[in-house]
Amino acid sequence: MSTKVETYFDQDTSTASHILIDDATNLAAIIDPVMGFDQKSGRTNFDLITTMLLRLKETGAQVKYVLETHAHADHLTSADYIRKQTGAQIVIGKAITQVQHTFSAVFNEGDNLACDGSQFDVLVSEGDSLQLGESCISVMATPGHTPACVSYLVNDTVFVGDTIFMPDVGSARCDFPGGDARTLYQSVQRLLGLGDEVTMYLCHDYPPAGRDVQTHVTVAEQRQNNIHMKDGVSEDDFVAMRSARDETLDVPRLILPSLQVNIRAGAFPTAEDNGTAYLKLPLNLL
Repeated sequence: MSTKVETYFDQDTSTASHILIDDATNLAAIIDPVMGFDQKSGRTNFDLITTMLLRLKETGAQVKYVLETHAHADHLTSADYIRKQTGAQIVIGKAITQVQHTFSAVFNEGDNLACDGSQFDVLVSEGDSLQLGESCISVMATPGHTPACVSYLVNDTVFVGDTIFMPDVGSARCDFPGGDARTLYQSVQRLLGLGDEVTMYLCHDYPPAGRDVQTHVTVAEQRQNNIHMKDGVSEDDFVAMRSARDETLDVPRLILPSLQVNIRAGAFPTAEDNGTAYLKLPLNLL
């Protein structure tokens, strides 16, 4: 039941996309894959995921799943592209329907968007499991950053999305619709209880000056050093810090294009009669 992980980092969005491979069967899952997007021109690309798929082809691995930890607000997902290229199933937390309802209203989608999660192939909840060859991936509901956040645990590895960052960066913001700092604290405590030897694979890194990008860290290191969530930080103290900090944060650069695509599992809105798909830009909303 051994597995290996490879990570690919997108510099533009500071996002880590991971490949998880079951050694016994060479079946693979891709976690939080990035789609390239140039906001100035509106052009998309799949450069990063093409590199990842070529790597998998070289090793003879077959992609079974695309695992989304949540509907991201800082980058577009290439999940639908991967599904079309490989036949992989797209997996996300069941509470994605809540996120779809919220942002369907924001973008006035009406009948253009089904808010039942049907754009995804598998909706998972706490305690569910996915079989990847001989390896079992356990689903942990870890809301707080968004209501639909989940983490994926396999052996001594857990993919945590935006729930927590490197120790010198801290924790995720909780001011998106449905986010909650107290809920995030409780989610992180569950992750920190997995065991000191467990390795957390992160979705982002924003390194301070002088440190190279890092995309994984042990639970022990988080418990000892995380500037927001280390051992001894109380729930009330965290909530007070996180709430005050969130009030100072800018809106993510790609939140509007990202969410329109990501609540569709990476598909674009339906093309209009001229054959072009469009993203909306609501004025004076955020």
